[in-house]
Amino acid sequence: MMRKTSVILLSAATGAALTLFVTQPRAVFMGSSARAATADTYRQLNLFGDVFERVRSDYVEKPDDTKLIESAISGMLTGLDPHSSYMDAKSFRDMQVQTRGEFGGLGIEVTMEDGLIKVVSPIDDTPASRAGIMANDIITNLDEEAVQGLTLNQAVEKMRGPVNTKIKLKIIRKGQDNPIDVTLVRDNIRVRSVRARIEADDIGYIRITTFNEQTTEGLKREVASLSNQIGDKLKGYIIDLRNNPGGLLEEAVTVSDSFLEKGEIVSTRGRNAEETQRRTAHAGDLTKGKPVIVLVNGGSASASEIVAGALQDHKRATIVGTRSFGKGSVQTIIPLGSGNGALRLTTARYYTPSGKSIQAKGIVPDIEVLQDVPDELKSRTDTKGEASLRGHLKNDGDEKTGSQSYIPPDAKDDKALKLADDLLHGIKNSASAAPTPGSDNKGTTDKPKAAN
Repeated sequence: MMRKTSVILLSAATGAALTLFVTQPRAVFMGSSARAATADTYRQLNLFGDVFERVRSDYVEKPDDTKLIESAISGMLTGLDPHSSYMDAKSFRDMQVQTRGEFGGLGIEVTMEDGLIKVVSPIDDTPASRAGIMANDIITNLDEEAVQGLTLNQAVEKMRGPVNTKIKLKIIRKGQDNPIDVTLVRDNIRVRSVRARIEADDIGYIRITTFNEQTTEGLKREVASLSNQIGDKLKGYIIDLRNNPGGLLEEAVTVSDSFLEKGEIVSTRGRNAEETQRRTAHAGDLTKGKPVIVLVNGGSASASEIVAGALQDHKRATIVGTRSFGKGSVQTIIPLGSGNGALRLTTARYYTPSGKSIQAKGIVPDIEVLQDVPDELKSRTDTKGEASLRGHLKNDGDEKTGSQSYIPPDAKDDKALKLADDLLHGIKNSASAAPTPGSDNKGTTDKPKAAN
């Protein structure tokens, strides 16, 4: 069977596109054992057909044939591993929107509170910000329809739509006696996966929340802005990947490449040896050799672990925090034709430059920092990790479960951030600390080891 186009992704939670590739059909010659296996497969397919017909004819209520088939496909894929799954047409469209990081909408970050939609913040230069929508506004109605009773996803879907179309919002704002009616025209919205600020007057802090098609460009933009604002007193950069579930492998590669001059970034290895692919860095360090600290925790997964692993193996950055999630597999999105959704299928494992698989083990930080967790949150701030997922791909050696994923809401209480500040200011030292300006940070030229 020929797979014409497939999209590869990395994510611990939701999928995201990576690379298009074409595989050529191969002639297959079967011996007697292969023919016997094929015959057994057909017998099993006949069994499936028998069960399907019995359900259709005898179930207490008339079933939906489409849902039966989709459920059967979903069961087949989820039985493989935790990250293989079937996406119906709507789920596939949602994944594509998330992958692009761009959609028609209003530009509001929202959450659900007491059954209503609460504005977290409007995104700069969007219909929402231009209309004066404010953080903590409560949205009660969308086009005269009450929000009460809708899920957060349903409400978000209603606010999104084609560019240049209108939607009316009814808003309750603290301090206002009467609801506010606002009519907005949807525009093209880009999700900000990269945010930055100046830390301690001379450090560039950059938080990457996901790896979508906008991430590398966002990183470049923020590095340039921080460099211009801070100037010659810039000590270095903190890259915060905590609780980043992953996303596009291609973006993980280009983000890693932004800090490296040369060397392997990651390799992916499928079932067949000829499918091994290696990605290498190109000359040009975006930060011009400035020291880099990378923050990770139990919620840092997949594409985040590729970046942390590449910079750690090349000794380009000091990794600070707690052990990462441990998702070391690659998923390929295989469209099933118009209106039929797609498969998300695990097709490869990935390896760090030193040839290490982090599957079910995670990235171990150079410096472990445990946060002070409030008593009421202590039972809810650890991530069990990949090794705890039923049916996960096994790895050689001891697998690791459980890692702290709590981030204090107030930066002054963030012990990992404080240590990163101290390292960049030279207050504390580490044997694996980030290189100082002017040092040789071009990355190791050692040949990566083959994984067992």
